[in-house]
Amino acid sequence: MIFSAAVFLAIATSLVSGQGAGTLTTETHPSLTIQQCTASKTCTTQQRSVVLDGNWRWLHSVNSSTNCYTGNTWDTTLCPNVDTCTANCALDGADYSGTYGITSSGNALTLKFVTHGPYSTNIGSRVYLLESETGYQMFNLLNQEFTFDVDMSQLPCGLNGAVYFVQMDKDGGMSRFSTNKAGAKFGTGYCDTQCPHDIKFINGKANIKTWVPSTNDTNAGTGYYGSCCQEMDIWEANSMAEAVTPHTCNGTGAQTQCEGTACGDSPANRYGGICDKDGCDFNSFRMGNQNFLGQGKTVNTNSKMTVVTQFITNNNSSSGTLTEIRRIYVQNGVTIQNSATNITGMPTGNSITDAWCNSQKTAFGDTNSFEQRGGLAQLGKVSRLVLVMSLWDDHFANMLWLDSSYPLTKDPSVAGVKRGNCSTSSGQPTDVEANSPNAQVTYSNIKYGPIGSTY
Repeated sequence: MIFSAAVFLAIATSLVSGQGAGTLTTETHPSLTIQQCTASKTCTTQQRSVVLDGNWRWLHSVNSSTNCYTGNTWDTTLCPNVDTCTANCALDGADYSGTYGITSSGNALTLKFVTHGPYSTNIGSRVYLLESETGYQMFNLLNQEFTFDVDMSQLPCGLNGAVYFVQMDKDGGMSRFSTNKAGAKFGTGYCDTQCPHDIKFINGKANIKTWVPSTNDTNAGTGYYGSCCQEMDIWEANSMAEAVTPHTCNGTGAQTQCEGTACGDSPANRYGGICDKDGCDFNSFRMGNQNFLGQGKTVNTNSKMTVVTQFITNNNSSSGTLTEIRRIYVQNGVTIQNSATNITGMPTGNSITDAWCNSQKTAFGDTNSFEQRGGLAQLGKVSRLVLVMSLWDDHFANMLWLDSSYPLTKDPSVAGVKRGNCSTSSGQPTDVEANSPNAQVTYSNIKYGPIGSTY
């Protein structure tokens, strides 16, 4: 998942050492209830909260309110080199509703797209589910299902309301990296299979080496290092399209700092890195059913829906090998099975298996980097995953890979190119931010438990 941070404020803080945590603004995590269910469909409510990703927070001097980072550049006085910058700079608490447009009520979390705060304008957000004030909630998906409700009726072409899991450290990296003094309480430690370079602190140190400001995003840039880990995209969607996509990485899949070819950055080396960037996606529109999900369709994105994702193992236990990912929808009291594949040369299945992924890659002429890095079995080796919920626009590909025809170099009539009905000229961040500032997504009623227990 390609993701750019948005905004940073001016707040003073106390003196700290390393990637610091400021104290001027109290960090109050928005509460959010979730439910854990049993095989008998008895569900217990758990009191949890969410935390804003550290990349969104204002980063400033530990001794004053001077910015360490403004727009998309670092202050060269505070940050002349990695170690000095790491020691000089700190994150602070967040005004979730006023600055970032993040609100919660009971079991519902709403993320607004554009928020005009007291000091700045914020674009999008990314939050993580916390089990405690200083630790992320960790999920084991094997032989389990994960369910949530979503209202994405206000998300147009070019936006992505995403729910997914990544293999971050429970404490945000504090125990592994002594210079990380902020930790999960301040949303540190992000990683995914894109090995993003826009993360300002990786492994507890400032990612300023060869930092290059973005040419089309005034708030983002890229550093020398990337932050990689395995990723399970439960839900990437707007009102026009949706995809569920597992990704894998070589090795343990845990959060890893990459550099050079290991990051798989350039188009020529996309498939040479440690992680599978493409994944094995099931997008109903792309898989041949253009009337299944969307505005007024079988799964009607004009209304709230329940999304169920099941992780099937070879022996139907949490110690088994992941062999299949299934998707079910519930809307207006009706259970709707996922759409069947309708692509020449592919089986008509409606779930993700290794065999299905292999046939999809062959039918679409895509590189099978998913299987090359171990496929579902490799993803299933991960027993501790962090839940991410976000809303974002795409400065790299305008979200065309989700809701339009992509890549633009291919004929839309070629199998696998068309992913939704959005125009290939849609999704430009400047247009989306100007024309849909009030867009928002609401995630609610999160449940997890054994197969068949949550809906």
